Amino acid sequence: MTVLHVERLGGLPGVGSPRSRLKSCGEIALSSLSQRDRATIEDLFRAPSAAYAAAVRDGFRYRISRDGGSGAESVEVPESAVPAAVAACVKDTFV
Repeated sequence: MTVLHVERLGGLPGVGSPRSRLKSCGEIALSSLSQRDRATIEDLFRAPSAAYAAAVRDGFRYRISRDGGSGAESVEVPESAVPAAVAACVKDTFV
């Protein structure tokens, strides 16, 4: 079972930066996503730069990681490219 590790980064508060006390992360099983959301995730790993056409200044970015066939892989994309079900798994915690 493939599990996606999801981190929300950036935005005006600088979430996830070395000086931030707020960490936003979560996990979700790929199998729990709809077929359409799984296809979107696969597309992001195939061509992450295509998602940056919709990037917003000072917007959030998401780093999505998974264990692929050749080891761990990750992609960082703007919030607008992330399926709602994947974004919803992220929870905020203070560190």
